[in-house]
Amino acid sequence: MARNLGVGRIVAAAVVCVVVLSLSISTGRERKGYEVEAQVYGVPAAQSDAARAIEAYERVMERHMDLTERSFAGFSADLKVLTSKVDAFDAKVAALDAKLTQIDQRLARIENHLGIVTVVAPKPAKVDPNAPAASKTPPLNSSLPLK
Repeated sequence: MARNLGVGRIVAAAVVCVVVLSLSISTGRERKGYEVEAQVYGVPAAQSDAARAIEAYERVMERHMDLTERSFAGFSADLKVLTSKVDAFDAKVAALDAKLTQIDQRLARIENHLGIVTVVAPKPAKVDPNAPAASKTPPLNSSLPLK
């Protein structure tokens, strides 16, 4: 009996081990699932010096284009004002020219009525390009007083 008792203990111990082992290996219907949120910390890609220089150049060119655009807009406005002033001046000159033409025609009729012959000034002779230039200062021994 002692032997049966020893075998019984061994069999009981083996059954307990099998039960404990089967519980630890089972899929576990009541097993809770745990979610782990992984936070990925990344370092942004470092820009090279050339990339920074290109971006700076692009910003400078954008500012230059904006400044040029504003400058041309101001220039356009100034040009419109100037054009209107020139047109007004041109109209005044045209009116004066018309009045001078009328005065010239009237004067020609008066001269014709009075019998005054208009004298046309002769054209000056062509200057010889090879002739020496005339001196504008009098010679030292001249009788003219010096200024």
